[in-house]
Amino acid sequence: MQIKLDASLKAYNTFGLNVTAKYLAEVHSTDEIKQILNSPEAKDIAIIPLGGGSNVLLTKNLDALVVLNKIEGITLEKEDDEYYYVTAGSGVGWHEFVLHCIHKGWGGVENLSLIPGSVGAAPMQNIGAYGVELKDVFWFAEAMELSTQLTLKFKKDDCHFGYRTSIFKTRLKNQTIITKVGFKLNKEHKVNTNYGAINDELVRMGINDPSISDISQAVIKIRQSKLPDPAKIGNSGSFFKNPLVDMVLFEELKSRYPEIPSYQVDDEKVKVPAGWLIESAGWKGTTVGNRYGVHENQALVLVNYGGATGEDIYELSELIIDDIIAKYGIHLEREVNIY
Repeated sequence: MQIKLDASLKAYNTFGLNVTAKYLAEVHSTDEIKQILNSPEAKDIAIIPLGGGSNVLLTKNLDALVVLNKIEGITLEKEDDEYYYVTAGSGVGWHEFVLHCIHKGWGGVENLSLIPGSVGAAPMQNIGAYGVELKDVFWFAEAMELSTQLTLKFKKDDCHFGYRTSIFKTRLKNQTIITKVGFKLNKEHKVNTNYGAINDELVRMGINDPSISDISQAVIKIRQSKLPDPAKIGNSGSFFKNPLVDMVLFEELKSRYPEIPSYQVDDEKVKVPAGWLIESAGWKGTTVGNRYGVHENQALVLVNYGGATGEDIYELSELIIDDIIAKYGIHLEREVNIY
C-alpha cells in the first residue's frame, strides 16, 4: 500500500480541479484504513476521506492526508417476507450499486439512478432525486472513528438525516470513514412516479405499467438530457440545495411571480427549486472567460469548462447567492462540501 506525496487530486474530483494533497492513499479494506491511520504520515495532520469526489469543491491545495475509499463488495445478508437486506462496500460506485439492485430485482433505489459518487457518500449527503431519498431505503451504516479506530454502527435514527445532510456531514465531518452501508430493499416493487417528469418520460417510452428497470431508464434519460457528464464537463451535479421558504414570503413572491414552482412541505414551509430562482435571475448559461460558469441546460449546475480554479467557482457561487438574496429574499445554501 503506497502513500503518495504532493499528489494531484485532479482525477479524483468531478470538477477536474488540479489541486494537490500533501499525502494521498487508496484503501480497499478496514485493515488498510488502520494501516494508514497508524502510519507516520497520519501523525498531526488532517485526515480527509474521499469517495467519488462528486460532491466536493476543492478551493486550495490540501495540507492533509486524503484517503481514497475503494472498499468493494455487494452482499445479500438476509431476507424476510417484505425485504431484502443488502450491504455494500462504501467504495462501490452508487450507480453501479443501483444497476446491480435492479438486475437482482431489489426495489427502492431505481429513482436514484445515475447519481454520481460512491455508496459511502450516499448516507453522508442523504442523496435524493425524484421523490426518493437514501433514508427511505437505509438499514444501517458502519464507520471507522478516526481517533479510536473503532468501527461504529449507525441505525437510521443515529444518522440525523435531513435534506441533503446527516450527522456524517455535520457533527462527525472528517471524524469517521464510512466503510459499509446496509439497505432495506423491497420485494414487492412500489414504483414511485410522483414527479411529473418521470410520467412524461414513461409516456414517451410508451410504458403504462413500469417496472423498476423502466423507472431507472426514465430517470437516466431525464438526467442525461439536463445534466452534463462530468467526464466531459467538470461539475458536481446540483451545486445548491432547494431552499425552504416561509409561507408568508412565498405568498409575497407568488404575487410577484405567479409562475414560481413550489412543493409544499408543511403548513409553514414551501420548497422552491433553486434552479428556477437562478434561471429567473438570469444566470443560466453565464460563462466567465469561457473557462467556467452556469450550465446552459440546468441552472443548478456550476461547470468548469477547463482552466478554472476552485476559488473561481466558489466566487461565482457567492455572486449567485448574493443576487438571489437581493432579488427574492432567499438565501441559497451550497450542497457541495467546500475544502
